[in-house]
Amino acid sequence: MKPIVWTIAGTDPGGGAGIQGDLKTMNSLGVHGCSVITALIAQNTLGVKRCDYVAEDMIQAQLEVLTEDLPPAAIKIGMLGSVATILYVAENLRRQPCPIVYDPVMISSSGHRLMEPDALAVLKNELLPQVSLLTPNIPEAEQLLERTIRSGDQVEQAARDLLKLGPGAVLLKGGHANSDLCSDYWTNGREGCWISSPRRNVTHTHGTGCTLSSAIASCRALGYGESDSLVIGKAYVNQGLRRGGGIGHGHGPLAHEGWPTRPEDLPWITGERPASLNRLSFPSAGPLGLYPLVERAEQIDPLLAHGITVIQLRVKDLAGAALEHEIRTAIEVGRRHPQAAVYINDYWKEALQFGAYGVHLGQTDLDAADLAALQASGLRLGISASSWTDLAKLGRVRPSYIGIGAVFSTGSKAIDYAPLGVDEFRRLRAMTDVPVVAIGGITLERAEALKQAGAEGMAVISDLAATDNPTKRIQDWQAFFAKQI
Repeated sequence: MKPIVWTIAGTDPGGGAGIQGDLKTMNSLGVHGCSVITALIAQNTLGVKRCDYVAEDMIQAQLEVLTEDLPPAAIKIGMLGSVATILYVAENLRRQPCPIVYDPVMISSSGHRLMEPDALAVLKNELLPQVSLLTPNIPEAEQLLERTIRSGDQVEQAARDLLKLGPGAVLLKGGHANSDLCSDYWTNGREGCWISSPRRNVTHTHGTGCTLSSAIASCRALGYGESDSLVIGKAYVNQGLRRGGGIGHGHGPLAHEGWPTRPEDLPWITGERPASLNRLSFPSAGPLGLYPLVERAEQIDPLLAHGITVIQLRVKDLAGAALEHEIRTAIEVGRRHPQAAVYINDYWKEALQFGAYGVHLGQTDLDAADLAALQASGLRLGISASSWTDLAKLGRVRPSYIGIGAVFSTGSKAIDYAPLGVDEFRRLRAMTDVPVVAIGGITLERAEALKQAGAEGMAVISDLAATDNPTKRIQDWQAFFAKQI
C-alpha cells in the first residue's frame, strides 16, 4: 500500500499552491495524499481575491475522519489562518506519531494576509513545539522572530533562534534573497548546512514553498531520512521550475513531473554558504566494466593477465611500513601494464606520494582529503555515495566516477543503512553526469539489471573470490561487457 500523507492547508483554485499543489506533489512522488481544508481561497496567478476560513467544527470533523480510517505516515501543514484552527490542529497532532512538516503560510506572495493578527502567539506556543521540520521563507521567519534578516550570518542565527520556538529542525529558505544562488539553511541545533542551487530567473514560481514542504513530507513517508528528503524536495522544485511555464497571466505554477531525473536539478550541500558553484574537476576514468577489489598487491598481476584493466587495492588490516609497501607495490605493478588503472582505496596521501593512477574515497574521507592537491597531480578520483545527501555533498567536486551502493547486502563491509536495491540505484544514477560503478553485493547474475539502470562499471569482491573457477568467471564477465558494446 502507498504511504498516506496528510496536507492541512487552504485551497488554490488555480491549482498551483495549497491543497491542490500539495496533492499534485504527493501523487507525483508516489504517496497517497489526503487533505484537511482550512480555508477557501479565491486566487489565480495574479493574486488572492478572497479568503474564507472553514468553520472550526468542520476542520475538526475532517481531522477525525482521517484519523479513524487513514492515519498518516507524515503530515504537511500549510495555511491555518485562525486561532481556533491552530488549536484544533495542534491538539490532533499530539496523537500523530509521524514526521510533521510545517510551511508557515502567513502572507501570500501577492501580499494578502492569510492569518489572523492574534494567531501568531498561539502558533508559537501550541503548534511549533510539535513540528518536526519548520520551513519558513525569509519574510515568514522575520514575522516569527520580529526582526529583519539580511546576511548569511543572520540567516544562520535566525534558524537557530527559530529552533528555540520548539520545532525539531528548521529549513530557512533563501528564495527571497538577492543572489545568483538560491541557498537554504538547515539546522537541527547539533549540525547545520547550506543547500544551494542556481537561481532560475522564471516567473512560474507560484507554489514553490507548498511544493517543497509537500515533497519533503512525502519522502519522509516513503522512509527517507530528513537530509535525503530535503535534497529530493529541492531537486523536485528545481525540476518543476525548469519544466514549468505557460499557465496563467501572472506568476504561474511550477510543473509536477514525477521524480527528479536530471543532474542539473540536484542541489549542492556545503558547510558554509557558497559564493559560487565552482567545482574541482578530475580527469575521466575511461572505460570501467568489471572492477575487482583486492586486498593485496600480489592479486593484481593475475587479474591484469586476464585482461582486466580497472582494479582497486583495498587494504584494511595493515599500517605503517607494511601498508606503504603494499601501496607502492600495487602502483608499480600497474605501471608495468600501460592499459591498467589501479586505484588506491582511502589512503590518498600515499597514493599521491607514490604517484598512483587514481584514488577512491568514501564520504568520511572526502572532508579530510586535499582535493586541490589530488587534482593538481592529475590523479583520477572515485568517490562512494549511498544516498541523495551523498550526491549533493559532491557539489564541490566532479570526480572521475562515483561508486553508488551498497546496492545489495554484502559481507565485505558493515553498513548502517538498508541496501539500495536496483530501483533506488537507478534514481541516484540519474542524478549525476559522471560514470557510475555499482558497488555492494554485485554478481554476474545481477549485472544485467544494473546495466539497464545505468551502471558503467561493476565492483566485485566475493563474486570472484568465492568461485571455484575464477578464470571462467572472469571470462563470463568479459563476455557480458563485450555484448554491451
